[in-house]
Amino acid sequence: MRRFAILLLACAPGIVWAQSEPATVTDEDSRDRVLYSDETESLKPLASKLARNILMDQKDIWTSPFHMNRHDAIPWIVFGAATGALIATDRRTATQLPNTVDQVSISRDVSKIGAAYTIIPITAGLYIGGAISHNPKARETGILGGEAALDSLIVVTILKSISQRPRPLEDNGKGSFFTGGDSFPSGHSMASWALASVVAHEYNKNILYPITAYGLASLVSFSRLSGQQHFGSDIVAGSAIGWFIGRYVFQTHVDHSIHRRPPSKLSRLRPLVIPQFDPATSTRGVVLSWSGGAER
Repeated sequence: MRRFAILLLACAPGIVWAQSEPATVTDEDSRDRVLYSDETESLKPLASKLARNILMDQKDIWTSPFHMNRHDAIPWIVFGAATGALIATDRRTATQLPNTVDQVSISRDVSKIGAAYTIIPITAGLYIGGAISHNPKARETGILGGEAALDSLIVVTILKSISQRPRPLEDNGKGSFFTGGDSFPSGHSMASWALASVVAHEYNKNILYPITAYGLASLVSFSRLSGQQHFGSDIVAGSAIGWFIGRYVFQTHVDHSIHRRPPSKLSRLRPLVIPQFDPATSTRGVVLSWSGGAER
């Protein structure tokens, strides 16, 4: 079962990591950039454009294993290994919290923030509010956040139908795969982190916005665990895939020649992973580099 989860996490949506450079508009790129800095589109062409972009997103996501190189695959191997390790301990960790009636009830209420029926109206509100106030960044955040959320909804639906893992309160909490269920991965976590990723990339100049977005996504994710709706591995897998989907949508769909943004302040906390091998001594290692510095 662990091999299944690692493979599922590493292969399915790898394109969201592989898209490492900002996309630019080219004659060969048939994808429509959804928003423009000086106009608000009417509903019909916007909906058609959004649907077409989502179809192209899904094609890229599910064919991504054929386009990744070794460097692109490293983060997914790490997340896959972490998910596999959590699967091995899921049954034990699910019982570590008090799991009182109040804890479970409050957690389930909090987790509703990450439901599709909450996320989609939030993104629609951002777009409508931006249109009314003539705020192009809010419009862009709304439409790209909605696209990322819809992409995550499609991905999680397919992955759940494949994994068929019962939830913690089902099947005596065994957490086995292919026995009927919809626990793996967590859809609430995936949608929350997809939207949070878009918001953090859009509003990266002020560090408070990314911290708030990721804080709320973390709250939703943990509430799915404390509400006994998911195992820890379900949440880690859903959160990771959601973050990368949000990043992918932002990198691919924004016209970066028009919307120039400064580097994110949070990028200083994200190291560059550099595998190393010394043939002379047959030693292997990994270098983590932060803004020019390195740690082994």
